[in-house]
Amino acid sequence: MKFLLDHCVPASVERVLVAAGHVGIWVKDILPTDAPDEVVATAAENSDAVLVSMDKDFKKIAPRVPVGHRTRFRRLSHVSLDCTEPQAAARLHEAMTLVEAEFQLAGMRPDSRMIVWIGGNYIRTNR
Repeated sequence: MKFLLDHCVPASVERVLVAAGHVGIWVKDILPTDAPDEVVATAAENSDAVLVSMDKDFKKIAPRVPVGHRTRFRRLSHVSLDCTEPQAAARLHEAMTLVEAEFQLAGMRPDSRMIVWIGGNYIRTNR
């Protein structure tokens, strides 16, 4: 899998992804530092990468709505780290098999987006 890591994601998260055999691409390597969230989301979607972020803004710009009702970001998959930076890598490591399974399942559905929220004491998916 390919992941696009937002500006505020700690480097330890990329190390978890790479150790699991995935590719981590930093937003800062392909877009200006002040790129708006819509541009970051578009970059992730266009490169078939799962967006990894630590802010809640992406939930607002790419809400989960039924098939046929979306107008933007129809293929944007997202992992939202809703935990502290020190917890982020460990929590992602604990959730990695679930993230991989959800990504596979999403690829078999008409709505191919995968959305996973990882908090300090929860892991949620949206199917």
